[in-house]
Amino acid sequence: MIKKTFILILFILFVNILSAQRFEAGLLAGYNATQVEGDTYKGFNKPGVIAGLYVQTDVASAVFLAMEIKYSQKGARNKMKPEHPEKYIMRLGYIDVPVYMAFRTNNVGSIIGGVSTGFLVHSGEFDEYGEFPNEDRNAFNTIDLQPFLGFQFDFLDNLKADLRFAFSVLPIRGQPGEGTNYYWHNNQFSNVISLALYYSLDR
Repeated sequence: MIKKTFILILFILFVNILSAQRFEAGLLAGYNATQVEGDTYKGFNKPGVIAGLYVQTDVASAVFLAMEIKYSQKGARNKMKPEHPEKYIMRLGYIDVPVYMAFRTNNVGSIIGGVSTGFLVHSGEFDEYGEFPNEDRNAFNTIDLQPFLGFQFDFLDNLKADLRFAFSVLPIRGQPGEGTNYYWHNNQFSNVISLALYYSLDR
């Protein structure tokens, strides 16, 4: 209930910001390639979609601040190999709220950096027999926190591409069973490469 209320407050705040004339606002949609650190399946093999809204405002001639609200699919997938022949898919869906600063390097390119807070809205794990039963599930944490770096490229007056790399610093969940008492070994973390198009409604 608290999570839903917080997301609703953010959305209302976002809509109010959209009405401010000095802000640029628009739509975004794209693609995630994701993996999970701490499982046994390496590689960015889990595809997912992203879609949402963004606003940004200039704070200097070469600097702007931005915020987004978007739905983002993450997780992991086993790419079938002799050492891992079994089917495995982890599907996670988040409402992500990234906040970031961007530095314009020229008229068409910007370097961006920030942090994204994710609120888990659904999760599931699947093998060749279907979704894991309740007794085999290891619960996911409801909050994800991901610093990120990336680049934006303006290639039309109202359209730009965004490429970014993000990694969790809060675990998406603990490792099942008992292991060494070490933060990065005892937990699982999301890694995400995303590519999205941003369409400005104000230009």
